[in-house]
Amino acid sequence: MYSEQTARVELQPMVDLIIETRDLVKKFGKFTAVDGLSLEVPVGSIYGFVGPNGAGKTTTMRMLTTLTRPTSGEAWVAGHSVTDEPRAVRRSIGYMPDEFGVYDDMRVWEYLDFFAACYDIPENERKRLIVDLLELVDLSHRRDDMVDKLSRGMKQRLSLARTLAHDPAVLILDEPASGLDPRARVEIRELLVELARMGKTIFFSTHILADVSEICTHIGIIEEGQIIAQGSMDAMRSQMQPHREITVTVRDADAAEVVRSLVTPIEGVVSTADLEPKGGRHRVRIDYIGDDDGVASINRALTAANIAVLGFVEETRDLEAMFMRVTKGIVS
Repeated sequence: MYSEQTARVELQPMVDLIIETRDLVKKFGKFTAVDGLSLEVPVGSIYGFVGPNGAGKTTTMRMLTTLTRPTSGEAWVAGHSVTDEPRAVRRSIGYMPDEFGVYDDMRVWEYLDFFAACYDIPENERKRLIVDLLELVDLSHRRDDMVDKLSRGMKQRLSLARTLAHDPAVLILDEPASGLDPRARVEIRELLVELARMGKTIFFSTHILADVSEICTHIGIIEEGQIIAQGSMDAMRSQMQPHREITVTVRDADAAEVVRSLVTPIEGVVSTADLEPKGGRHRVRIDYIGDDDGVASINRALTAANIAVLGFVEETRDLEAMFMRVTKGIVS
């Protein structure tokens, strides 16, 4: 477990980062899977590691979990170097790969008991631990079932339970919702949120943007082995949409001109522009920097001027739009 008294190397990660990489590179022959990757994952965050298939997500996770040695660069998990202190890293993490593995001849409780024993947890403690873990992932009623009889969603919850056997500070999960039906995906998301409330840092890869949008506090977008954007969800949305966009719909061009002249002097209005008419109605876009009260005041100003407003909508960009905007393949 991480301690502030742990000996430091010169390139020491920041105290408030539980995962950090600097210029991380992994090459397989002439192919570069990860190319100068620098990650910053804050303590206690739910960090969504997002990218298309083949972007380098799994390779990065294998380096963070000490399963693959970096070609160059540095990485730390819970204050420990993945290259110099691999045992300490493994004690600090719970890793769930994207495949369950072959343990079909075990009962559910035996599966958890096996992994707990691998972490040298005493036998007299393992019984209570298994009860607690099964309760946490809502599998108590399946404790005596054979693992191969579980649904994929249940197997994912069981796999998540075994990552918690040694009470790690960080959970590194590779595509935890992959292949699940909508209900099972919701259950996994709720479980990750609950684990974060318990003080765990969650770092998981995905290409399902809905999973990130629903629960993540931070996001990193990777493409072709490089991080092209990362930060808190709020900061990323602000970066992609630095001002608010309000669309006002009116009957004709004259009314649109009145709208523009009326709102332009209002403090916080950056610009106005006519949009393409839609359904014979004219639309004006207002770029505004301000809070909700300011948006309401713009609406009131139009009403006070007796303008027949047919629509007043603030446009928002969801995570999918943000992802499409910053990924190289769609921008080019």
